[in-house]
Amino acid sequence: MMKEIRTPNAPAAIGPYSQAIAATGTAVYVSGQLPIDPKTGKAPEGIEAQTHQSLENVKAILTEARYTLQDVVQATVLLADINDFAAMNKVYGEYFNGICPARAAFQVAALPTGAKVEIGVTAVK
Repeated sequence: MMKEIRTPNAPAAIGPYSQAIAATGTAVYVSGQLPIDPKTGKAPEGIEAQTHQSLENVKAILTEARYTLQDVVQATVLLADINDFAAMNKVYGEYFNGICPARAAFQVAALPTGAKVEIGVTAVK
């Protein structure tokens, strides 16, 4: 069983994908979240602010699905510049502590809307 998760507290999908999908009643797969503020439609400046916004968007979607960041078991972080890794990692650490999710982080050629970061997660209850 699949259920689409949608919230106005994170940016709407800008293509043929969902903000998130809950599957089999125990897992939710959150699409990569760009650092777009859903209230303004714009991304903040700088990798730290963009990482915060991407993770706030992830958190909003998880909340809509009745999950929390503590339910996240895997995260994927896409960076426009791998040199931003340390700054992203510092902010990321503010959101995940204790047993942290498995994670992959890597540089990509470019991200939509000129973003510096995109973060997607899988959460399981």
